[in-house]
Amino acid sequence: MNVCSYFCKKCNSKFPITDQRYKCECGNSLELKFYPIFDTDKITSRKPNMWRYREAIPIIEDRNIISFDEGFTPLLDVEFNNIKVKIKQDQLFPSGSYKDRGASVLVSKIKELGITEVIEDSSGNAGNAIAAYCAKSNIKCEILVPESTSPGKLKQIQSYSATLTKIPGTRQDTAKEALKKAENIYYASHTWNPFFIHGTKTYAFEITEQLNWTAPDTVILPVGNGTILLGAYIGFNELYAAGITDKIPKIIGIQATNCAPLYNAFFEEQKTITPTLILPTIAEGIAISEPVRGLEIIEAIKNTNGTIICVNEDEIKSSHEKIQNKGYCIEPTSAATTAGIAKYTEQLAEDEVIVSIFTGHGLKAM
Repeated sequence: MNVCSYFCKKCNSKFPITDQRYKCECGNSLELKFYPIFDTDKITSRKPNMWRYREAIPIIEDRNIISFDEGFTPLLDVEFNNIKVKIKQDQLFPSGSYKDRGASVLVSKIKELGITEVIEDSSGNAGNAIAAYCAKSNIKCEILVPESTSPGKLKQIQSYSATLTKIPGTRQDTAKEALKKAENIYYASHTWNPFFIHGTKTYAFEITEQLNWTAPDTVILPVGNGTILLGAYIGFNELYAAGITDKIPKIIGIQATNCAPLYNAFFEEQKTITPTLILPTIAEGIAISEPVRGLEIIEAIKNTNGTIICVNEDEIKSSHEKIQNKGYCIEPTSAATTAGIAKYTEQLAEDEVIVSIFTGHGLKAM
């Protein structure tokens, strides 16, 4: 394992990995220059959690790892239009969403940097994840959320003894307020901070191992801020570069019609992401009008010959009911993904190994 530096694609700046920063001095988001190692014999001999890929996760010292033994969730077949799609059960994570992948790595890095207080903004799930891992590591934590966030998620955040601050207005208003506070407190952002995304990439590692070290043909993922999509893209690229797999799967992003800036930018070939008016949607987790890493998301989808699919509120609600009637307790944002899977499989022309995800537990939004 070798973590060299932060780097910025926009201005080519580099910064030491020991810096307490989340963005470039030019204002752009940062990425990590990182060289993972995959020793499959060592990996398979370890406990079944995401830290079995230790040499592919950019934390320097083991003593700084903050973990609930999260990861290695089941990969189950769920049928759509008579086609079996393999879905990762990430709603079963300790705080109830896949965001625990990113939180485990980011909070471990925060501990490694000696930081004792952080802020984060979230529509709910990321806030819960950061709050839970900060609670375990005794790091003081304030979570900013839109005042319209599901009550269940708010109570969960408070249960971890985090300071909960409700912000009037949109999800973007919440992000803007967090950026102001980040001038004085370390920003544990799941969107800006690259360590979070180097946690979500373990989704790709686990899928590949569960498929006997082969990559699927297609991955269908929800996309708002893009943390699971970008993580999957990084993860599959790292596996391919290491010679573990022989391909990078096609990535399909799913957006809600009532908030689809990436869909518009993708098909209109926009050079920048135009902020979108957010209409009411039950898929609150992907209702992001101005994603920080929007251009990175579109680049990842294009590089894999993927596309973006939009689903409307009726399609999301119908899919939510169908999935829960099969015994899976998922939140509405997860149902946006399943509605997208249904659309994709309707027009499937050939056999594909398709993998997707249940992102969040239904008890969060009953």
